[in-house]
Amino acid sequence: MKQFEYRFAEIKDIGLILAFIKALAEYEQMADVVIANEESLKEWLFEKKVAQVIFAIKDNQEVGFALYFYNFSTFLGKAGIYLEDLFVFPEFRGQGYGKGLLKQLAKIALERNLGRIEWVCLNWNKPSIDFYLSIGAKPLSDWATYRLSDKELENLANKE
Repeated sequence: MKQFEYRFAEIKDIGLILAFIKALAEYEQMADVVIANEESLKEWLFEKKVAQVIFAIKDNQEVGFALYFYNFSTFLGKAGIYLEDLFVFPEFRGQGYGKGLLKQLAKIALERNLGRIEWVCLNWNKPSIDFYLSIGAKPLSDWATYRLSDKELENLANKE
């Protein structure tokens, strides 16, 4: 794998982070559900510090990003990384940037004594699935992802 540069996002990168999020949402055919904005990203990423972003860089241009946060495994008794988003602009795919970002996350996990890295992938996204399998990632076929949001979240919270 070829070497590339990467860097952690800074507060000045909020617009760029939002651009990556919107590009990813467009790729995933979910652009209509993005409500994140620069103010919310500033609050959650840089004031509350609940997640971090790493950029892959080519010729002083950010070409890919990974947004992650920590989760916790009660079975392992230690934290891990949950990869929320990994995205490389289409014109830079197939050049090792996605793998490089995952490699950086693996290094972070080892340096910080974390137990694992986990993420989800849309079932129809065969190029990404093939890529994840090629680096040794294993799908967890015994597990299903569940979500409460919007009205369902409010209904549960207010249920007597």
